[in-house]
Amino acid sequence: MIRSLNARLVARFAAVSALTTLLGACGSMSLPSLSSNPEPAPEPGVAPEMPASIRPDEIVGRWGLASFQNPADRARTEAAARGQCKQPYVIGAGQNGGVIMHLADQATPQELRLKGSPSGKNYIGPPGPVPGEQDREIISFDGRVLITRFVDKDAATRYGNMVYVRCAPRA
Repeated sequence: MIRSLNARLVARFAAVSALTTLLGACGSMSLPSLSSNPEPAPEPGVAPEMPASIRPDEIVGRWGLASFQNPADRARTEAAARGQCKQPYVIGAGQNGGVIMHLADQATPQELRLKGSPSGKNYIGPPGPVPGEQDREIISFDGRVLITRFVDKDAATRYGNMVYVRCAPRA
């Protein structure tokens, strides 16, 4: 009697487990679209990835680096950044078309992407939505001076506006 009761409980448990697995699989399946457009619709609230108006090769190189909080300090900070060319910050070219830079609070640089946005702003950051929390917005870039600010409020407060001044080529 007890053995047949246990066997029935085990069989019911197995049936419920199998049914749960099948129902879970149904939720993750998608049927092919009948429309002629094979592109999936973007998620609501997430902008499709756009190319930046600045190319990665435009910012690869050796840079003097400094930062400021107060916009009135910008000129003085650019001069201070120029003085840092003795020990430049190097932005390298990534293997996948990006640039090698540090994320906020990360000791190891990694490949980041230059990303555009529907508003016309450019960002540097890991793949993902724009603007992402780890991105930095490019405030201005004229080929010689690059100014960025982290999107994350805490990182933006700690690091301020990052000023990169292109170092003269080595003689």
